[in-house]
Amino acid sequence: MEKRRRILVVMLFAVICMIAVSATYIYTNPDKGRVADEEAIGVVVTILPQADFVHNVAGDKVRITVMVPPGASPHTYEPTPGQLMEVSKARIYLKVGSGVEFEQTWLDKIIGVNPEIQVVNCSYGITKQGKDPHIWNSPNNAKIMVTNICNGLVAFDPGNDTFYTTNRDKYLQELDTLDTYIHDRLDKNATNRVFMIYHPAFGYFAKDYNLTQIAIEHKGKAPTPKVIRDCIDNARDYNLSYVYVAPQYATEDAEAIAREIGGQTVFINPIPRDYIANMRNVTTSLAIELE
Repeated sequence: MEKRRRILVVMLFAVICMIAVSATYIYTNPDKGRVADEEAIGVVVTILPQADFVHNVAGDKVRITVMVPPGASPHTYEPTPGQLMEVSKARIYLKVGSGVEFEQTWLDKIIGVNPEIQVVNCSYGITKQGKDPHIWNSPNNAKIMVTNICNGLVAFDPGNDTFYTTNRDKYLQELDTLDTYIHDRLDKNATNRVFMIYHPAFGYFAKDYNLTQIAIEHKGKAPTPKVIRDCIDNARDYNLSYVYVAPQYATEDAEAIAREIGGQTVFINPIPRDYIANMRNVTTSLAIELE
């Protein structure tokens, strides 16, 4: 009887593990909820904004696997067995290519899982700002990434080149409209062009729109008491009322600074699924500091 009980426990544990892996896989791969054509090209991307770019260019002609799921950080995330299983069946890996830590740590291992996978560098043609990997948080850079994605798809699937390029051009127009919207919202204030953020994910955005990003965290390290004090002083010097925080990071230090300046924290997401909608939300959030 005891032996049978142990067997049942082991079987139950195995089932739970399978369910957990499946749930994680579905959660990290938003395109798996739909019925995919058997001819769909397996495409792997590192972060959610890339998935949005790919979907706008390729639609249902691809099956997208996202390696870093919602709420996770591309600086620390480790892939699941379910994700690696999808990688083994994929045809293209669209890497960000800007120094994202996930890619630096895992890309060689991912290629080892599938040596035949074709790697496309989405950052080709983008001027880097030092070691800042967050190139996608600039609509101008996003347009280059979309073009690189389209080129990679056309090279792999030339029979559908017109489909890809037509969708690319339509989405590039939407990104141009987004750029105009951001300028209209943020160019009104000529005096205060400064914002404070915990994780420095919007440096490219700040450069595009003539803003100054003051970061609390540096090089992935929690701020020291001196850094926090300097941030408080800077916030007071620039008469700031908000401290911006990404949902992927702890908020205690940002909240402490906000309390000291009599302000508040505001969430802005640096790695969204719906790129254009999120960038509009980011713009609206930053505008309240500049007004």
